Amino acid sequence: MSLSVVLLLPLLLAGLVLIPATRRMGMRLAPWAALPGLAFALAAPDAYTLDLPWLLLGSRFGLDETGRLFLLFTALLWLAAGLYARSYLADDPRRHVFTAFFLATLSGNLGVCLAQDAASFYFAFAVMTFSAYGLVVHESDVEARRAGRVYLVMAVLGEALLIAGLFLLAGAAQTHLLPEMTQTAAIEVPGLTYGLLFLGFGVKAGVPLLHMWLPLAHPVAPTPASAVLSGAMIKAGLLGWLRFLPLGEVAMPELGTVMLSMGLFAAFFGVVVGLAQRQPKTLLAYSSISQMGFMTLAVGAGLLLPQAWPLLLPAIGLYALHHGLAKGALFLGVGVAQRFGRNSWVMAGLLLPALALAGAPFTSGVLAKTQLKTALAGLPAPWPELLAWTLPLAAVGTGLLMARFLLLTPRGSKQDDAAGLLPSWLALLAAMLALVWMRVDSGTVAAVMSGAGLASAAWPALSAALLAYAAWWLGWRGPAIPPGDVLVWLERAGSVWCRVPMPKLAWPRRRIFGAHKGLTRPARLEASLFAWPLAGALWLLALVALAGALLLL
Repeated sequence: MSLSVVLLLPLLLAGLVLIPATRRMGMRLAPWAALPGLAFALAAPDAYTLDLPWLLLGSRFGLDETGRLFLLFTALLWLAAGLYARSYLADDPRRHVFTAFFLATLSGNLGVCLAQDAASFYFAFAVMTFSAYGLVVHESDVEARRAGRVYLVMAVLGEALLIAGLFLLAGAAQTHLLPEMTQTAAIEVPGLTYGLLFLGFGVKAGVPLLHMWLPLAHPVAPTPASAVLSGAMIKAGLLGWLRFLPLGEVAMPELGTVMLSMGLFAAFFGVVVGLAQRQPKTLLAYSSISQMGFMTLAVGAGLLLPQAWPLLLPAIGLYALHHGLAKGALFLGVGVAQRFGRNSWVMAGLLLPALALAGAPFTSGVLAKTQLKTALAGLPAPWPELLAWTLPLAAVGTGLLMARFLLLTPRGSKQDDAAGLLPSWLALLAAMLALVWMRVDSGTVAAVMSGAGLASAAWPALSAALLAYAAWWLGWRGPAIPPGDVLVWLERAGSVWCRVPMPKLAWPRRRIFGAHKGLTRPARLEASLFAWPLAGALWLLALVALAGALLLL
């Protein structure tokens, strides 16, 4: 399987979908666009590379062990979502628009997994980020457009931080190739550079205060888009940290402590705010913020203790695999419940990934969490003592979130077109059950199957079940926090500020809020550029042109 096919097939299919004469063929092939990526992850030789010296700054694509794992679950999730979308959007008159953006986003996501230089990584990351805007706003209602605006603002902020950090890093390293960038620049690069990269990738990874797009985008996007946003795309931020931070090279105690602290905070923040939600997809978005917190603190541990990185890296990869498949299965299961209703077998299918995220015995979650705990054991004080009680407590919180999710599952009625959703959902459930067990080491398996391991995994899940049952029996609903949390509070504060009479600020306010009146003509031009027939065509035409150039290899 050629690496060029992996990267170019989604773009070429997007071009077919855009052309009316070839649209039917493109729509028929589009669900399978991620299949070459999956085959490449499974069968490509180790240390495979493809050098394109004429592309960008001299591009290199390839596959190392980390990239293979990320490509595996990314391609698998996109394949399942693509097949699912074929039935889910069968009656949508704008499904070809969704498919074009879906394919462009897929191409960028695969490129992120395969890029072996900074320029290619950034380009693929940007293609993925901005193409996903079309997935977020697909429904074109008020909520979708608001979520799209927030997503776009946060995306631009993240890209600005990234490009600044990458310029500084490449300048210090005198190379843009990976992994040479982090190996040669680990000592000379100032901490500000890595701070920019932490924040830039943190937007995608859902770091608290940079997370606000997640709970707004997930509920409004079509279900297959939500699955890849939370299961695959959010991991691109994690992969960026793994690629560009000097993990295993030098100790960075300041940034490491910040990431450990932010990760631990995210683990609880996602639980607390998620429990106050009323929509299942919004709750799952906050659950992703919480779960990404565990991976964030593991990366921070690698910066704090470089000698532990050989243990931490496989633990992070296993956790990413587990979370990607489990969260994707939960999102797709929401759509299945909407079309089939809450019958016993649908709820059983949703219960499997819910138990996995909670880390219940015999699930992929207990394997991932056990390996992560083992890797974190060597941290300096006070972290081992702190994590010894906070991680189990966070597991109880995850269990409560999953119980809340099951209660919020839609009570739909069976529809005639629902059967087409099942094969991809069931296949993803099977992959979740099998793949993590196939990749874990025998020592971790022995630890989780021991009596102490089973007890350690069982009590948080059982505690969560008892607490959830007590809350249900008492009829306790708790407070409601609007999706977007901090953003909503900031919007309300800004609205109050605008209404407060302040004579001394009247002139600046008029200047600030009246400045747009002189920009009517540029605004009309901008509106025309944002219309789908023009903006979408120009954007995808540029991508197809790049694909055509690569075909000349």
